[in-house]
Amino acid sequence: MKKLMIAAVSSGSGKTTITLGLMKLLQNHGYRIQPYKVGPDYVDTQYHTRITGKPSRNLDMFLVQDDERLQTLFEKEAQQVDICVIEGVMGLFDGLGVSKDFCSSAGVAKQLNCPVLLVVNGQSASTSVAAVVKGFSDFDPAVMICGVIINKVASDTHYQLIKKAVETYTKIPVFGYLKREEGVALPSRQLGLVPDREINDVDEKIEQVAASLEKTFDFNGLLEKLPEEKISYRAPNYPQYSELKVAYALDEAFHFYYQDNLELLTSYGVELSTFSPMKDQQLPEADLYYFGGGYPEEFAQQLAENHSMRKSIKDKHEQGAFILAECGGLMYLGSFFKEDDQRYPMVGIFDGISEMTSGLRKFGYCYGEIERDTLIGKKGSTLVGHEFHHSIFNTQEKTVLKMTKKRDEEVVKRWTGGYQKKNTFGSYLHLHFYQSENFLQTLLEQVRSGL
Repeated sequence: MKKLMIAAVSSGSGKTTITLGLMKLLQNHGYRIQPYKVGPDYVDTQYHTRITGKPSRNLDMFLVQDDERLQTLFEKEAQQVDICVIEGVMGLFDGLGVSKDFCSSAGVAKQLNCPVLLVVNGQSASTSVAAVVKGFSDFDPAVMICGVIINKVASDTHYQLIKKAVETYTKIPVFGYLKREEGVALPSRQLGLVPDREINDVDEKIEQVAASLEKTFDFNGLLEKLPEEKISYRAPNYPQYSELKVAYALDEAFHFYYQDNLELLTSYGVELSTFSPMKDQQLPEADLYYFGGGYPEEFAQQLAENHSMRKSIKDKHEQGAFILAECGGLMYLGSFFKEDDQRYPMVGIFDGISEMTSGLRKFGYCYGEIERDTLIGKKGSTLVGHEFHHSIFNTQEKTVLKMTKKRDEEVVKRWTGGYQKKNTFGSYLHLHFYQSENFLQTLLEQVRSGL
């Protein structure tokens, strides 16, 4: 097995485009690829999975702060493939606060001892690119920058000038470039890329990038530079809850789930099933219902018009069913979604109205101290999670979480959030089930004891 991280000088350098193109190129040449994404992103991982056929995994140093547990999340898939390809996040050294190691691509690369291919934007530059590469390589020599790829190159002549400059002033090889072309960019919305399932010609766009890289990128030379290693992974033994069933919402409106969360449930013996709040008429039989994030605002009318499903969920709640809702799931479990003067009725478990805002309301990693016993933990315990939303939830419901955001060991923001009614918990907080050794067991034990 070989491994490679694709990182960039900054956001907007073309890291995702090159990652997708390289994955497709390797796939076309018969390599078995396991994709990963540094950080909490849900959308990029869906593109990875679409290309490779293997569920992409998140490697997040904040959501999973135990080094050994994070290493396990990498190794459990790495043993089965030819190459692990990790897409970085933001710029290579951009972490939480000013730390270059915590929650950064560089931090994950160092922990996994993973070589890094650095993506540099070459538009309107030549020898200055060498200064950028030299600065990145000298900033932390413990990060193994094994090569460079130049993005947004105007011509082969332009590329040769940049390549000569980088290899004259640094010891890092340049393996190729991606030419600046119209029509290959993937569309974006407020949470980043538009999900792949909403783009008709997404496969053609990615294939176009791969075809371009085939001509201009020496991927064989790069692969030869990557060391081969063996992985000896042992699956942990987990307590079993084989009598429990978990059903999770999965359709165009709800599809933000960490694959490792779902697989951890199955490792605990739980039976998983899916349902669509947009298309199905009622909930399947289950002991816990899980509503992840997504884009309910984009499909508000369809969700509102499915009266039967909304009633089925509300009835299950009233009967004491266990329900967990994150972000978009919380919006759906409220009373209404408001857009301009239009109100779309939602499930109505929580008495509140959600609506979109012009800018980000909450962004980034945060801690949640639980103020009373809830589905996701006992009073006094603290959770870690991630919030990223362009909506607000206007409600008079009593909150159950004290939220804090910290940067460089200082609290930079405080707020409250999270709501518990009967056995239903909803909040804007995205949770990773590997965040502590007993997080999922505590949740499942509550469900088991409450049946």
